[in-house]
Amino acid sequence: MSEHPLKIFEKVDADLLELVENARKLALGDGALPKKFKLLIAMALDASTGAVQGVKSLAQAAMQAGATKQEIAEAMRVTQYISGVGSIYTAAQALKELF
Repeated sequence: MSEHPLKIFEKVDADLLELVENARKLALGDGALPKKFKLLIAMALDASTGAVQGVKSLAQAAMQAGATKQEIAEAMRVTQYISGVGSIYTAAQALKELF
């Protein structure tokens, strides 16, 4: 992804963008769970809701945080078990360029 998907809010509502960014930092920063695991969870949730670009972006971030392709694949196993095969079609679209 070349441009931040919420960039428009820099002009439209900078306070909202700041709120979203602060929530992202709180949710995805290292804590009791490492950042890598949190990104894999977020990726799985995006796959379950059909958000192809979100899966792609979060998979890239997870790999930058140390996740392996095998960990991403196992996260997708859990996603399929909970959310069904549609989530795997979403993930396949997102991951084909990364893998």
